[in-house]
Amino acid sequence: MIKVKDSARIQAIRLMAEEGLKEAFIRVGVDGGGCSGLMYQLTFDNVMKDGDQSFEDNGVKVVVDKKSFLYLVGTELDYSGGLNGKGFVFHNPNANRTCGCGESFSL
Repeated sequence: MIKVKDSARIQAIRLMAEEGLKEAFIRVGVDGGGCSGLMYQLTFDNVMKDGDQSFEDNGVKVVVDKKSFLYLVGTELDYSGGLNGKGFVFHNPNANRTCGCGESFSL
């Protein structure tokens, strides 16, 4: 399961509304790349795919593909608008190492 903090919920709902997405959800995944080996992916979507895992937390639906699920169990999704830049932030308890920007990790 992926937890969604209030700041992430507020931004996700705002951004989906700006893009005119109805019945949309947050799609989270992991791909190879980045400076630590694995890179987080986050998009808005409204189409479920075979093997997707679906969760709802804090009023937001989050969907994860089967491959990424094992890497993301227990992850918390936050949103930061601080001096280091704006964007969604992943707090992943499974990560052994993360890069300086927080966009990639390794196990």
